[in-house]
Amino acid sequence: MINSSRSPHITPRILLVDDNHYGNMGRKALLEQRGYAVDTAISGEDALVLISQNRYEVVVTDLKMGGMSGTELIARLRAAETASALILLSGFAGCMGVTEENCGADAVLCKSNKEEEQLCSTVRLLLSRRTKKKPAASEKRLRSSIARTV
Repeated sequence: MINSSRSPHITPRILLVDDNHYGNMGRKALLEQRGYAVDTAISGEDALVLISQNRYEVVVTDLKMGGMSGTELIARLRAAETASALILLSGFAGCMGVTEENCGADAVLCKSNKEEEQLCSTVRLLLSRRTKKKPAASEKRLRSSIARTV
C-alpha cells in the first residue's frame, strides 16, 4: 500500500558550466554518484538557454570561458532573480582576488586537488540552506526573461 501523505523525493538539479568538456564530465560523474541530476553547458550563453527551459537548484560556473565569463553569467542570473544557488569554481579565483562579495556567487571555490570534496560539501551546504518557500516571481516569467537576453 502506498502512503500518499509522504511527499515524493525530489532530486536536486545542478547545472555545470565550463568550456572544458573533460572538467564538466568529471564533475558530472562525481555529483551523479551522490544522487544529483546534472546537466552541463560549455558556455554562459548555453547555460542561459538551459536555465530558460529548466529549474536548477545549483549552478556551478567556471570563471574564464570564451564569450561570457562566469561572473557575467552570475550577474545575469542575479538580475533575473533566479532561485538557484550559485557557485564560482576557478583556478584563477584566488590569484585574481575573486570572492563571494565581489562576484555575487554564494560560494567561490578554487580548482585544486581538494576540489571534489569542497564541491560536494558546498553543494550539500547550499541545498540545506535553501528555503522551502517558492520564489516571489513565477518560474515561467524568470525563464522568459532569461531567454530574451540570450
